[in-house]
Amino acid sequence: MRIIAGSLKGRKFTPPKGLPTRPTTDFAKEGLFNILESNWDLSEVKYLDLFGGSGNLSYEMYSRACRNITIVDNFDGCIRFIENTAEKFGIDCIKPVKADVFRFINSCKEQFDLIFAGPPYPLSNLAEIPDKILSNNLLKKEGWFILEHSPEHNFENHPNFFHHRNYSKTNFSIFRMEQKEAT
Repeated sequence: MRIIAGSLKGRKFTPPKGLPTRPTTDFAKEGLFNILESNWDLSEVKYLDLFGGSGNLSYEMYSRACRNITIVDNFDGCIRFIENTAEKFGIDCIKPVKADVFRFINSCKEQFDLIFAGPPYPLSNLAEIPDKILSNNLLKKEGWFILEHSPEHNFENHPNFFHHRNYSKTNFSIFRMEQKEAT
């Protein structure tokens, strides 16, 4: 795995075998960051990475100037890998949190500009994540929530859905606090 742009462009990291991760491909990651950088000044963003896994997207956020990053994952090995990789890359603004993502969502009192969740695709309650994020007020008024999911899910009828991108088997649905206007 590698960081594709920014101050850490080209830096590689290799999660140990056995980590329960599903790396976002460079192709999908590049597409997602094209959208983000077209709409956000990432140096001003407070970012939350749920189901952080290897930390792949958070390192990319840091490399593109984001300096307020929280990563949540429930697996000890992922948290240790993220801490070690952040130290190796000289990143001092990533806050790893070992917690069940759903408990974190229910107890978190902070708000974020961008929230990304890359849950395991077969997660039985994956479709509930947007409502949990929005109902617990984790997203700032103008913020975006980005959910990575398989093609089997479709959120286009969700009242807070506003954008979808498909990169082969990787799909990103983007939600915002403001609801669609009734037609």
